[in-house]
Amino acid sequence: MGSRLLASALAAAALLLAAAGLDGGAFWAGLLAVAAAAVAAFAAAADALEGRAGVLGAVSTGLALACLVLGSAARAAAVPAAGLPALATWALLAGLLAYAAPLVAWVLEPAWRSLRPGHRTRRRLRPAEADEFLARAA
Repeated sequence: MGSRLLASALAAAALLLAAAGLDGGAFWAGLLAVAAAAVAAFAAAADALEGRAGVLGAVSTGLALACLVLGSAARAAAVPAAGLPALATWALLAGLLAYAAPLVAWVLEPAWRSLRPGHRTRRRLRPAEADEFLARAA
């Protein structure tokens, strides 16, 4: 989780630096974001393979890594006199959106769970009901 936050913070910093016109700082922040995104993607894939985490985290971090690599490659290949290609900015933005996918799924999960057919919410038993339930079971 921490490495995913570091990678997204570096990608956001690269995006802000590019918007401020500091292309050199945006380039280096993007390269650091790629390294942090690679760590996050490998850790998420390992967690998914071991069954400790869901597949969504691994897929989203892998997609974010691909977007950040694409954005850094477009930024590195840009001719300084010609300006920054739009692909570099859009790839950084897509990487940030990919990092936000698990958060969106987490927020919407209660709504998805309640829309499933046959789903009923469990209520917690009061102490008197729990005692009665245990007395009947014995």
